[in-house]
Amino acid sequence: MLTRDEILTVYAAGPEAVVALVEQLQAQLLALTERVVALEARLAKDSHNSHQPPASDGLARKTRSLRQKSGKKPGGQPGHPGSTLRWSEHPDRIVTYAPERCAQCGTSLAADHEIGCERRQVIDLPPLQLEVTEHRVLRRLCPCCQATTQAAFPPFVTQPVQYGPGVKALAVYLTQYQLLPWERAGELLADLFGQAPGEGSLATFLSTCFTRLEPLEAAIREGIRAAPVAQMDETGVRIAGKTRWLHYVGTATLALYAWHPKRGREGIEAVGVLPEFAGTRVHDAWAPYLSYGGAYALCNAHLLRELTFIAERTQQAWAGELIDWLRVMKAAVEQAQAAGTTALPAVERQAFEARYAALVSAGLEENPAPAATGKRGRPKQSPAKNLLDRLGQHQGAVLAFLHDFAVPFDNNRAERDLRMMKVQQKISGGFRPPTGASHFCRIRGYIVTLRKQGCHVLTALQSIFTDSPSLPVLSG
Repeated sequence: MLTRDEILTVYAAGPEAVVALVEQLQAQLLALTERVVALEARLAKDSHNSHQPPASDGLARKTRSLRQKSGKKPGGQPGHPGSTLRWSEHPDRIVTYAPERCAQCGTSLAADHEIGCERRQVIDLPPLQLEVTEHRVLRRLCPCCQATTQAAFPPFVTQPVQYGPGVKALAVYLTQYQLLPWERAGELLADLFGQAPGEGSLATFLSTCFTRLEPLEAAIREGIRAAPVAQMDETGVRIAGKTRWLHYVGTATLALYAWHPKRGREGIEAVGVLPEFAGTRVHDAWAPYLSYGGAYALCNAHLLRELTFIAERTQQAWAGELIDWLRVMKAAVEQAQAAGTTALPAVERQAFEARYAALVSAGLEENPAPAATGKRGRPKQSPAKNLLDRLGQHQGAVLAFLHDFAVPFDNNRAERDLRMMKVQQKISGGFRPPTGASHFCRIRGYIVTLRKQGCHVLTALQSIFTDSPSLPVLSG
């Protein structure tokens, strides 16, 4: 701040000194104004109008969901099969309660006085306890040559005393899918069965699972490579105290995870799907994904959030109209799919595309390119102008779902498959050794693949420890 004496000194120096001071103050004011606008925009962002996760919204703020109301009443809808408990015609145990005396006169009632009964059933857990199976191999003496022959133990019985496939599968399931820390998983098993494997045993279970799933992971990778559509995303993960990146590629029936120190092309290609993938890849507009050739589609959920921010902050009409138009197009595709058709009529697609292009053009008119500053590099553009450039340049990728019903409107499936990684990080803080992250990626990919295909996960995990892993459908 200038003092009064400093201002008078400038005034006494003449008009040019005053003009120079005012210009300097104007430049400072402009810089501060731009900084305030940027800070206000940052504070205005949350999970409903940006890529920030819902956890960043805080406890007090409730964001408005982009999901539209269906107009239906809460609860089960007409025609929904429901999940009411079913009556069993063959109960495991029957407990009978008989009256001993007449409730009115007190006369003793015998069994031959029975005239009917009322039944109710309670579905509950049986007493939980570990079952010990002793395996014995017999030796027999040949009556002809007197040679002794001994039978062989099953392949999974290798120690004098050991845990069986059921315990191993449950321990892997709890830690790798339900994301319980090792200590809490042990506490749960001990509470249920009175005994639990130690951390050393659990580490052996995971290592065995990791090794035996290697060929199946390769088969899943090949299945995704051959799929017509694949979705991909990545998220940060803490491994050995450092930030690393968990990469995901998947389809409606397959899932593949891999971690890498790098987020960009090097990390993406370490997953082993790109650049060999020949189908349509679905992702956000992150530059490394856009650097590959071939067909691609952009996630419209990301675009809707960005458009929501522009509409709320700048009140520009084109942004709100484009939000509504994208939703109209999505609804049209869903209605066509429900009707059993495989494509929208060409006239309808052309009308959708024309209206989309008109709205983007209206936005560009309202947000022209910034004037040249004389400095090196491209002048800084507003968020609205950056978004409009992307919407125009990648129109085919934004509207890919209109032309191919196999292409989803958004990339939410990939984000859902990655979301539990953030839950694991909140629970455990990350992975201590890199081997733990590698085990998690391969086993998690197998379990998520099974879950997508409606397979019984625990039965499949048991198969890993008995003979060979159960094979899911490997076509994408």
